[in-house]
Amino acid sequence: MLALGALDRLLFGSSLTVLGVLFLPVSALTALWVRRGDLMTGPVVVPIAFVVGLLPIAGGEGLGGRLMALFTALATQAGWLYGGTLITGVIVTVRRFRPAVPRPTPPGVRPHPPAGS
Repeated sequence: MLALGALDRLLFGSSLTVLGVLFLPVSALTALWVRRGDLMTGPVVVPIAFVVGLLPIAGGEGLGGRLMALFTALATQAGWLYGGTLITGVIVTVRRFRPAVPRPTPPGVRPHPPAGS
């Protein structure tokens, strides 16, 4: 998201809408790429990534001005933030509760017996 924010600043003049639109597929990809054991971290990491993406775009003079611009951007772009988090949460929930599909064993390879037998 930091790279997308910097690219947005260079190409689109710090458009918050462009960053929001780019944030949605990043949210979906995050939910799809995270390991099964770490699925619940997806909805936590995505809002942090959105804030990191806002850093190059948020204007302001000095530290106080930049923080004020960052908080203002977060407040005005909350719809994108909620949408991306919702997308991540739905995909993660489906992945978590979907039964794991066993991989077929290649021909000539015997499957391992269950543990304890």
